[in-house]
Amino acid sequence: MLKDITIGQYFPLNSVIHRLDPRIKLLYTFVFIITIVLTNNFVSLALCIAVALAVTFISKVPLKTVVKGLKPILFVIIITSLLQIIYVKTGVPLISFWKIRITSGGLLEAVFLTFRISFLIVMSTMLTYTTSPTSMTNGLDRTFAPLTKLGIDFNIVTMIMTIALRFIPTLIDEVDKIISAQKSRGANFESGNIFKRAKMLIPLFVPLLFNATRRAYELAYAMTCRCYNGGKGKTTMNTLKFKKGDWAALLLTVAFVAGVIFLNIKFGEYNAQFTFNLAV
Repeated sequence: MLKDITIGQYFPLNSVIHRLDPRIKLLYTFVFIITIVLTNNFVSLALCIAVALAVTFISKVPLKTVVKGLKPILFVIIITSLLQIIYVKTGVPLISFWKIRITSGGLLEAVFLTFRISFLIVMSTMLTYTTSPTSMTNGLDRTFAPLTKLGIDFNIVTMIMTIALRFIPTLIDEVDKIISAQKSRGANFESGNIFKRAKMLIPLFVPLLFNATRRAYELAYAMTCRCYNGGKGKTTMNTLKFKKGDWAALLLTVAFVAGVIFLNIKFGEYNAQFTFNLAV
């Protein structure tokens, strides 16, 4: 399960998405998240899914890796879908037993939310897959640079966010190593009740906390030795400039939002009042 967590990982590939300005990638990720949440029918949702699949294909990130990134939230998706199936009572009754009544509206809502959450996660992780930590920091700094006029030093915030994302894969590998070391000493993390399993996690947290603290001090010393102070006067090796591909991506983002708005208005909110042929 730990190896399935891919958030924060960067895949240094040569694709159009990788070469885009990080500010554009931050923008389309934010716009996609807002847009897919505002979809109210399956037609506009299909457009969002098509865009997400197109970005995934163009990025050249292996589809297996993208699917693997969904495994950690699979439990959340299943629970959310079951709650929709049980509590949504609109539409045609399909199955009824005890106090539970499953309707066509509940099934539709479950499918709708499953696709919405899945592709929201896909596009969110695609940002880290295609953007290096350095580019991410530069993009966030330039995006929130106007806040410095209000007295908010956002450079420190962006650095903290970037370091946090950067060390997620490192800490996951660290936990995997600790688990392997504990298993070699006879530890068993897979048997017993939930309380026994929770107790077995204590030997993991102590060395993990120690190693994380050690890495934090080492990183702080390294930044101090390189005279990093952030904030005013900070320079970057590569200056961010919009290119033709960035402007094209911006226009496509605007067209995507316009398309979703049009489809939302054209088809309206999906109607669960339909019948199933149960005689098949």
